[in-house]
Amino acid sequence: MSEYQKPLPEPTPLSQPFWEGVRQHKLLVQKCASCSKLRHTPRPLCPSCLSQEFTWAPLSGQGQVYSYTVMHRAPAPGFQEELPYVVALVELKEGVRMISNVVGCTPQQVRVGMPVKVVYEDINDKASIFKFAPAR
Repeated sequence: MSEYQKPLPEPTPLSQPFWEGVRQHKLLVQKCASCSKLRHTPRPLCPSCLSQEFTWAPLSGQGQVYSYTVMHRAPAPGFQEELPYVVALVELKEGVRMISNVVGCTPQQVRVGMPVKVVYEDINDKASIFKFAPAR
């Protein structure tokens, strides 16, 4: 098995619960304790009401492609073998938007509005990443 050649998440104290959830194959986002708004990426203040209080809420992992682009050039050598690949902005059914790859189909099959579900790639025993695949 070759060494993983792509960048790995570098969790901060604020984002650590999100990445630990991904490692456990769960999507977690901050939920404001005052106004109940969900937010991603993790932040110290709620952008709606400025509260500093929050909990971590699980998401369904189901959504749809909101926008996407097809990468034809690798930003670093570790991505070369996957060209071309899709980077998408996915709107989850709870309203939160996340950026990741769409896998499990060709770039030509990806469409705005396409239903997707979260999938996980375990890199090692300390790191996993999330991606999206067509919901069949």
